[in-house]
Amino acid sequence: MTAEGTAVPRKRGAVVAALMLAMALAALDSTIIATAVPQIVGDLGGFSVFSWLFSGYLLAVTVTLPVYGKLSDTFGRKPVLIAGMALFLAGSLLCAAAWDMAALIAFRIVQGLGGGAIQGTVQTLAADLYPLKERPKIQAKLSTVWAVSAVAGPALGGLLAAYADWRWIFLVNLPVGALALWLVARHLHEPVRKVREGVREQGRRVRPRVDWAGALAVFACGGVLLTAIVQGGVAWPWLSAPSLALFGTGALLAAATVVIERRAAEPIIPGWVWKRRTIAAVNLALGALGLLMVAPTVFLPTYAQSVLQLGPVAAGFVLSVMTLSWPVSAALSQHVYTRIGFRNTAVVGMGAAALILLSFQLMPYPGEAWQPALIMLLLGAALGLVQLPLIVGVQSTVGWAERGTTTASVLFCRQIGQTVGAALFGAVANGVLTSRLGGATDLDSAARDPGAPGVRAAIDGAVDAVYLGSACAAGLALLVLLLVAPRRFPVLNQEPADEPAGPSATRPAPPAEAQRPSATRPAPPAEAQRPSATRPAPPAEAQRPSATRPAPPAEAQRPSATRPAPSPEAQRPSKTPLTPPPGAQQNHPHHTPRTD
Repeated sequence: MTAEGTAVPRKRGAVVAALMLAMALAALDSTIIATAVPQIVGDLGGFSVFSWLFSGYLLAVTVTLPVYGKLSDTFGRKPVLIAGMALFLAGSLLCAAAWDMAALIAFRIVQGLGGGAIQGTVQTLAADLYPLKERPKIQAKLSTVWAVSAVAGPALGGLLAAYADWRWIFLVNLPVGALALWLVARHLHEPVRKVREGVREQGRRVRPRVDWAGALAVFACGGVLLTAIVQGGVAWPWLSAPSLALFGTGALLAAATVVIERRAAEPIIPGWVWKRRTIAAVNLALGALGLLMVAPTVFLPTYAQSVLQLGPVAAGFVLSVMTLSWPVSAALSQHVYTRIGFRNTAVVGMGAAALILLSFQLMPYPGEAWQPALIMLLLGAALGLVQLPLIVGVQSTVGWAERGTTTASVLFCRQIGQTVGAALFGAVANGVLTSRLGGATDLDSAARDPGAPGVRAAIDGAVDAVYLGSACAAGLALLVLLLVAPRRFPVLNQEPADEPAGPSATRPAPPAEAQRPSATRPAPPAEAQRPSATRPAPPAEAQRPSATRPAPPAEAQRPSATRPAPSPEAQRPSKTPLTPPPGAQQNHPHHTPRTD
C-alpha cells in the first residue's frame, strides 16, 4: 500500500506491457499507412478519395472518445478496452481483405471505432494503476510508444509495401493485438464496484443507465461537423452548398445533443466537465495544444522537402527529433510540478513553446537542416512540460467514477484542436500562396513543383505564417492557464484503497462521499476504535462533550492504586491533559483510527 492509499497490483508489469502494446496499435496505425499510399492506390484505385483513409479513421476516433469514457466509468475499464481492441483487430482483418478503396475506407472507420476505446481507456487505466507520485512513469512509457511509432511507423510501412504486400500493414496488427488482448484478459482484474453491479432501490436491483440517445447524438454531431471541417476547402469551397449544408446540419445536431444531454440521467458529456474550473481549463489548453501541433506535424515535412531540398528520410528526421525530447521532458516533469504545481509547470512549458515557435520566423532563407531540427528538439522539450502535467493533474482531481469521462474529455478536445488546426492553417497557407503566386493554388500543388519561379520562397512564407499562427495558439493556451486554471489543482488528498484496477484489487469500492475528504466523514469501524477490554465503554450521553460539564478535579485525573490499569492505548502520551472519550475522537475531523 502506498502513502496515498493506492493498492499496487502484484503483476502490474504485465498489465503495463499490455497497455503499451495496445497503445502501439493505435499509434502505429496513424503512421504506418502513410508510406504505402502509392501501392494501395495502384492496387485499388480511388486516388481522388484516398485522403479518407486518414480522415475516416481520425473522425471515428474523435467522436467515440466521450462515449467510451462514460462507458468505462459505468461498466469498468476492462470490458471497454477488450471490446475496443477486438473491434480494432476485426477492422484490421477487414482492411487486409478490402477489394476496393470504398471498402478500405469503411473498414478504416471500423478500426477507428476501436481506436477510440484504446486511446481513452489506456490513459485512464494508467491513472488507475499508479498513484500520483508514480504516474509520470507510465505516462513516459506511453509517450515513448508514440515517439517510437512516429519514427518506426513510416519505415515499417515502406518496407512491408515494397518487399511484401501493403495488406501486411494491417495483418501485422493481429499478433500484437492478440498478445495485448490476452494479457489484459489474463492479468487485469478490476475491483467489484457498486457502479458496475447496480444499486438497490426499495429492495430491487437497478442496472446502470446508459445514455444511448446521447451517444448517438454526439457521434452524429461530431461526424458531420468534423467532415465539414476536414473537407472544406479541399473537396469543395468553404462557401459551397455541400459545406453550408454540413455546417447547418451540424448546428442542428449540436442543439439536439444539448437538449438530450440535459434531460439524460447519466449524460455522455456531463455538464461538470465544463463547470469545474480545473477540467475546463485543461480542456481548453489541450485543445490549443492540438491546434499548435499542426504546424510541425503537417507542414514541417513539406517545408523540409520543398524549401530545404531534403529527401523524405532526412525530412522525417527533422520532425522526429521532437519525438525524442518530448518523452524525456515528460518523464522529468514530475520533479518540476512537485515543486511549483501542475499549472505553473504547464505555464513554463507553454511560454517556452510560444517563444520557440516564434523563433521559426528568424531562420534565414533557405536555411540549413539543423536549424529546424534544433527548433523541434526544443519544442518537444517544452511541450513535455505541458501535456503530461495537465493530464496527470486533472486525473488527480477526480475519483474513479469520473476519471474515464474526464480523461476522454481532455483527449477529445485535443483531437478537435488538431482537426480544426489542420483546416484553419491549411486555409492560411493556401491564402499566402495565392497572394504570392497569383491565382488559385494550394500547398500540395505547389509542393509538387518547388523548382518553379517563386514557389520555393512562397512555400517558405506560407509555413512561416503557419508557425506564427501556432505561436498565437500557444499564447491562447497560456492565457487560459493563467486566467482560468486555479493556481493549485484541487487534488484529492486520499484515494480509495481499492481504486486502481489490478490483480490484487478485489475489495468493494467505498461510497462516493468517501472519495473526497470531508469534515463530516463517517466514524471509523468499531474494530478500529478498539476499546479496552478492562474498561467498559462510557454511555452514549457520556460520549458527547458538553460545554457546561465542569472539569474533573485534579486528584481525579491522577491514576488510583485501586483503579484498573488503563489499556495500552491510554498509556500513550497525548497532547492534552485529558484523553477525550471515544465518541469525541470519532467526531474530530482530523482523527485517524490506528490500524496497528
